[in-house]
Amino acid sequence: MSGGAVGRRFPLFRLALQRRRRMLLGLVLGMIVFEALIVVITGAVPPTDLFGAGRTPPDAFKAFSGSNGDVSIASYAGLLGAGLTHPFWIALQLTAIGSLGAAAVAADVESGTIELLMTRPVSRRRLLAERTAALAAVSVLLNAAATATLALGVALSPDLRAAVPVGGVLAAGLLGCGFTLCLTGPVLAVSAAGRRRASVVGATVVLGAVGFALNFVALAWEPAAPLRYLSPFHYYTPGDALAHASVPWDSFAVLSAVGLTGLAAAFVLLERRDLAA
Repeated sequence: MSGGAVGRRFPLFRLALQRRRRMLLGLVLGMIVFEALIVVITGAVPPTDLFGAGRTPPDAFKAFSGSNGDVSIASYAGLLGAGLTHPFWIALQLTAIGSLGAAAVAADVESGTIELLMTRPVSRRRLLAERTAALAAVSVLLNAAATATLALGVALSPDLRAAVPVGGVLAAGLLGCGFTLCLTGPVLAVSAAGRRRASVVGATVVLGAVGFALNFVALAWEPAAPLRYLSPFHYYTPGDALAHASVPWDSFAVLSAVGLTGLAAAFVLLERRDLAA
């Protein structure tokens, strides 16, 4: 099916991407440049030299390498994993989710254009489905850009290739898609129920930034350890995936379940709400 045919058949999907094409291009390019920088730094400086020979980084640093297990940030897998949990990586993902999530429903309600959309032969389910598909496409594209950049860097560096299997990079990329799905579902539910885009952006920040902080505190402070199960970053462990070249399917299942539950709630909330109120 050609791009023009897709646009005619799914106009809301096309418009959601077209209106933000410059932002999306900037996000993709930013992701590629950032991950390329991570690869260069990782390949140029032995990981142990960053923390001093013989020194073991504190357990809390596992939050920065994306690991709940035995992968230290002072390793090739740990440093590459840090590129997939870095605040810049998080910010790029949250920007896409917050922007497109707010535009799904809440932005039209706030601006008063939702009633104009509903006067056309467009059902509420179709409205949300096409805009959800646009957000999912952008999330996959961002994760694919990061994964492809890391995979190319690993393939071109003998040291990285010896320490990190390319299969591990692919596993980390798939886990990244699970992470973005975990955030996307609840954000869309807030958009479907809310009246202001600011509430959607706020929910995105809470899920992403506060979730990371919660996981960090849980790793750093033993009494707070049980709180780690409330953070998506406890289940999103790219450092472990890179080191072991396998997807932690139990964690992926949790991330997917949260995302799909939020998405289902979004459809229910949108069907039941009064858009004119």
